[in-house]
Amino acid sequence: MKNMNGKGIVLLAAAIILLASCSPKINPEKPTLAQTNFKLDSLPVSEINVPIQVSLKPVYAMAEKSVDTLFTSPKYPDEWVYDGCDTRYKYSFRRSPLQMKATGTSLSLGFTGYYKIIGSTRVCVAGVAVSPWTAPCRCGFDEPERKVNVSFTNSLAVQPDYKVKLAIKRNEPQALDKCEVCFWGQDITKQVLNGLKTELDAAKADLDKNYGTVDLKSKFQQVWDQLNKVYDLYGMGWLQVNPQRIRINSLYARNDSLNVILGLSAKPVISFEKPSEQSSWLPNITDFNNKPGFNIFLDAVLHYDSLSHLLNMQVSGKEFDLNKGPVKKKFIIKDVKLFGSGNEKLIIRINFGGTNEGTMYLVGKPVYDPEKKLLEIKNIDFDIKSKDALLKAADWLFSRRIVNEISKYAKYDLTAYLDSAKTSMGQYLNREWMKGIRSYGSITDLKLIGIYPLDKFLVIRSNCAGSMSVKVESIDFSL
Repeated sequence: MKNMNGKGIVLLAAAIILLASCSPKINPEKPTLAQTNFKLDSLPVSEINVPIQVSLKPVYAMAEKSVDTLFTSPKYPDEWVYDGCDTRYKYSFRRSPLQMKATGTSLSLGFTGYYKIIGSTRVCVAGVAVSPWTAPCRCGFDEPERKVNVSFTNSLAVQPDYKVKLAIKRNEPQALDKCEVCFWGQDITKQVLNGLKTELDAAKADLDKNYGTVDLKSKFQQVWDQLNKVYDLYGMGWLQVNPQRIRINSLYARNDSLNVILGLSAKPVISFEKPSEQSSWLPNITDFNNKPGFNIFLDAVLHYDSLSHLLNMQVSGKEFDLNKGPVKKKFIIKDVKLFGSGNEKLIIRINFGGTNEGTMYLVGKPVYDPEKKLLEIKNIDFDIKSKDALLKAADWLFSRRIVNEISKYAKYDLTAYLDSAKTSMGQYLNREWMKGIRSYGSITDLKLIGIYPLDKFLVIRSNCAGSMSVKVESIDFSL
């Protein structure tokens, strides 16, 4: 009887173990959360106003090359210029280096001219010469050259289609010295200036033709194309600026620089998978906004796989005992996975083993603590379907200890992320965009303002404020 009882006990234990091993896995349905008014609000438009300083030295160099350094009477020195029947002369005129001064939207271009003239006269009656030409008399040859001040006034205007209109006005030459031809004592400065004005008008016409309208659209399109590119933020993800509009807020010249405040409207997004690049045509310049610096709203797209990986590093493989009366039960976390359902909460799926095997679902709400810079899933609890399944199959699993264990690690310190993002953005602001064009900037504030647990990814919205400026040291005018 004892042997039978012993065998019976062994058989009973074996049957219990076999029954336990053959018990079905716990596999509740996925949560069906009630829909709320939750939705991803449209990303506010980011406003960026960038002071751009364009060095006018390349413009000066262009003008220096475009304005002749030597003016002469036609076919000088071989032929004469005839002023009626009784006078003839020929002259040579050279200029000093250009002097330029920029103020407001005006650019003054001037120089000092040095000239010399030789001439002679004869007696004419009714337009017919009755005497030979006198011996030539010189002015500025055996003595210092005569001087005259010459200047052009230029005004700038930028059109909505990126054409810069350069209105050029030739000012009246101002003689500093008179030129009196010795043999008849006549002041012929006026004749020299008239001849000079003809040459200057020809130079103005050439400037009007070549630089009266400068089309900068191709240059702005290059910058626009750069803004449409996808940029690697040094391991923090991929940035798309998504430019929307462009504007010029003001235009003025000072000293050797042309100053422009360029405004940009954009909808930047950071994603952790490289998105495809978009291209678009440069829109026309729109109305201006004078707010200094920039105020950027940025969406960071964080995939649940990344969050799940971080949480798994903390809890995967953890095991602990749970008591069911006098019987100890073992619970082992195999892996966890986070995902959203399009409302305000996150779902945590736990695959577990131990005394029982199966799956359970917890739900919680992501909350950000701006003081601690901590993203935390709060108010974690069993989903109603998991609760029903556990109570029916293994009520001992319906334990706050499991919830507390997950809650302990469902926290993400974003301090390093925000600091790194701030550094990366600072590096992005301080760079050479193309040869001769460099930007400078800094981030003054970076904060999280919204969390959106969408179906496939978690969107973290931040607001970034700072300043940025651009210096253009050289311009290629071969457009």
